[in-house]
Amino acid sequence: MLSPLQIRMLKGLVCPYCHRPTQLVDSSEVYGRSYGMIYLCRPCNAYVGCHQGTTNALGRVANAELRIAKKLAHEKFDPLWRNGYMTRHEAYKWLSDKLGIPAEYTHIGMFNVDTCHKVVSLCINYLQEKL
Repeated sequence: MLSPLQIRMLKGLVCPYCHRPTQLVDSSEVYGRSYGMIYLCRPCNAYVGCHQGTTNALGRVANAELRIAKKLAHEKFDPLWRNGYMTRHEAYKWLSDKLGIPAEYTHIGMFNVDTCHKVVSLCINYLQEKL
């Protein structure tokens, strides 16, 4: 069971690094061009985007290291369902089982660096067995 603080972190409302509240700002503050809203922790230079047209975070706030790890995890995980090895639902169920975490928390946007690295390893191993 997650604590109220952990839930707020997963919603992008609190920075997991400094535990300060984040600010909801336009993404142009980070990217120089607007792609929608983001939650930003200025002191940590950590942020997360929101689902298009909403203030619902895509996951937890991430610093540069975690953003790189999440991108790599998606690069290895998404082909499992995009290339037809599994449906998207089956892929997330498989990942949930492999990581031993509840399905509702099995989203790369919610993971830390270590879990992202585990995702990469699991996906590489899965694809090597299939080829």
